[in-house]
Amino acid sequence: MGEREQVRPLAPVADHQSSDEGASRHQKKRVRKCCAVTAAIVVILVTAIVAVRFTVFRVKDPIIKMNGVTVSRLELTNGTIPKSGVNISLIADVSVKNPNLASFKYSNTTTTLYYHGQMVGEARNGPGHARPRQTMRMNVSVDIITDRIMSNPSLNVDFISGLLSMNAYTRVPGRMKIVVVKRNIVVEMNCSMALNITTQQIQAQECKQNVDY
Repeated sequence: MGEREQVRPLAPVADHQSSDEGASRHQKKRVRKCCAVTAAIVVILVTAIVAVRFTVFRVKDPIIKMNGVTVSRLELTNGTIPKSGVNISLIADVSVKNPNLASFKYSNTTTTLYYHGQMVGEARNGPGHARPRQTMRMNVSVDIITDRIMSNPSLNVDFISGLLSMNAYTRVPGRMKIVVVKRNIVVEMNCSMALNITTQQIQAQECKQNVDY
């Protein structure tokens, strides 16, 4: 008989299966790890964006305030009645506080004075800007048209009390840019006041602010 053919032993099937399962488990662990890292990065980015949105990018309301009003050129007849044809001047000390990290640039400001609902004076100031976290002050001079006051039916009652009741409306339109965020802002202030005819002083002044975006 010829020599018997030598048969080589085959590798155990179990060893191949064990090796494949190990590689599969290792790959799954890597995928899970990558997913966990990606999820953590996304959470960190979202948290950072939200934090920046509500801190750096948050636009706070500018604060407008009337610090005081000075009366000039008030001429009286018989010490009680404003002289007809002579305008009265009110000089208002107005401040705009900017609490933000960016400058507040505003265009022409307007101050209008009313006597019992009738417009009796108006003033306009040029553009400017309030620097970051600083307060800008400006003097607003309003010339009152006395003839309009003299023709108002409420004048007699006010003369008896010695007080001229007035309202002042100031409007400051502007814009603020924080990095890439631009916001149009309009700051408004309504003030009620009383002009003491005898002392020529402003008293009982009360102001309210409104901000529109």
